[in-house]
Amino acid sequence: MTEEKPKINGVPKDVWSLVLEQLAEKGIDLENLCCQGVPGSSVKVVCIAPNLGESVQEMGKTPRNLTVMIRTDEETSQTLDDWVETGYFKSRSEAAALFLREGLKTRTSELDKIKEALQQVKKAKERLRDKAGEIFGEKKRPE
Repeated sequence: MTEEKPKINGVPKDVWSLVLEQLAEKGIDLENLCCQGVPGSSVKVVCIAPNLGESVQEMGKTPRNLTVMIRTDEETSQTLDDWVETGYFKSRSEAAALFLREGLKTRTSELDKIKEALQQVKKAKERLRDKAGEIFGEKKRPE
């Protein structure tokens, strides 16, 4: 059986130490990175893949058959057009899907913090619908 390496914030300690060392070489101290002296202000450091190849391959493994309509500003639209112009994306939609997916990955920890509350809200809404159904004479919905 393989012994699990010690971790810091879910990252193997040796990797974390390497990251800290390389950042220190560039003059970045993660221990003091947050905007000190500014109430409520902080910086989030996120590790991402050095290129998009793996993300494109991962995205290609599942069908993109759901539509999400968004409004965006001119700069974002132009940036998507620029990515399409590179030839690596067939459309703005394809580029937007990849960058939306990548952006959501960087915010997973925040969503994880509120998932329990979201489940509680979902259950409360189900109870509300059941009560309303009783009032309106409908049978309880199957689980």
